[in-house]
Amino acid sequence: MEGDDDTSGPMIDDEIYANGVDGDNEKRSRPIISSEQLDIEAYASLYSGRTKIMRLLFIAQRSQSNEAMELEALRMAYDEIKKGENTQLHREVVQKIAGRLGPEYGMDVAWCDTVDRRAEQKKEKLENELNAYRTNLIKESIRMGYNDFGDFYYAHGQLGDAFKSYVRTRDYCTTSKHIVHMCMSSTLVSIEMGQFTHVTSYITKAEQIPDALDPVTVAKLRCAAGLAHLESKKYKLAARKFLETGPELGNHYNEVIAPQDVATYGGLCALATFDRMELKAYNKVIDNLNFRNFLELVPEVRELINDFYSSHYASCLDYLGNLKANLLLDIHLHDHLETLYGQIRHKALIQYTHPFVSVDLHMMANAFKTDVAGLEKELEALITDNQVQARIDSHNKILYARHADQRNATFQRVLQTGNEFDRDVKSMLLRVNLIKHEHNLRASRKH
Repeated sequence: MEGDDDTSGPMIDDEIYANGVDGDNEKRSRPIISSEQLDIEAYASLYSGRTKIMRLLFIAQRSQSNEAMELEALRMAYDEIKKGENTQLHREVVQKIAGRLGPEYGMDVAWCDTVDRRAEQKKEKLENELNAYRTNLIKESIRMGYNDFGDFYYAHGQLGDAFKSYVRTRDYCTTSKHIVHMCMSSTLVSIEMGQFTHVTSYITKAEQIPDALDPVTVAKLRCAAGLAHLESKKYKLAARKFLETGPELGNHYNEVIAPQDVATYGGLCALATFDRMELKAYNKVIDNLNFRNFLELVPEVRELINDFYSSHYASCLDYLGNLKANLLLDIHLHDHLETLYGQIRHKALIQYTHPFVSVDLHMMANAFKTDVAGLEKELEALITDNQVQARIDSHNKILYARHADQRNATFQRVLQTGNEFDRDVKSMLLRVNLIKHEHNLRASRKH
């Protein structure tokens, strides 16, 4: 067997190229992969509202070993919080900064007092209006009153109260659009609270009213469902939902997710769970015209998917390795990254060994840019788990595939076919004899 020396990959325009040599010793070009530190400003610009702040705080928490990066995230979070009305988050971020950014990023007592005082006045006004609506029994006004309360609580970080207010609008919805609006608001707050069972429930309610769903809302529901499946580790279902997301999403849901996230989450989940044909199949990944629009936003994910399908495993694993540091800073993906990476690597090992009767572990280790001992342990685990049908010659470092005994299998099929034929012939002869001797007719007359 020849080694699959995997130093080649698909080309991307406007990128720097380095020469490489593939298994056939042909010179090809592939992009130089770089693992640059996350551009926090560019990353944060993809989001808005509360999720922007929470993502920045998450990056700061995960970057404590890199103080410059941590402080940059905290500084941007501080500035973003001051644009809103959440004084509790302001106090928390000031505590995390701990004076390291100077006096201008300290506790703004005057701002907090002003916002809290204004919030009390607004809450009192909303309560008076809602009581008046209840007295007059105007359903639409009551619905809007509860919705305003939900917006108020959400803006001030009181997510539990916001969720309750949005859910209360359900009893006062008079049109399908009102129900969809209630579901979308409840879904947004549930995602922020990490209550993904609620997310799934309200997505289902919204999807039961298809006539009230426009393409943008459908795309939002697909993304929310994808996040819910990702959180519950149903990676194949998550992949399908992200792949079904239409390009209409654009930047309309950046209070939850960015289009780049759709490509990253969907691409990694698909690689980890789809087989080779599903990756290529129409409407799945590579030939999915809608999903291709998302992949164009994240060239690294696009290239690693193409490399995986083209069996350029070393290049694919290079991309994954260089993306890992930044993906660990993703608020939704970080907990699942090790599992997804492990499944992708296992699939690559399985696909590499599948076509061959024997594989030289030295050449395979070279293709995967790893050492033979480590590769042998990985293959042993896959063989034990019955994912690879093979045995390893540890002395000569060769993997031998265990193919079924075709000769014996053929004889078994022939014998089974003969038995079935014998049974069918006997049944037909019995039927002929019964008809010949008019057995059915005599039995009928006797009766």
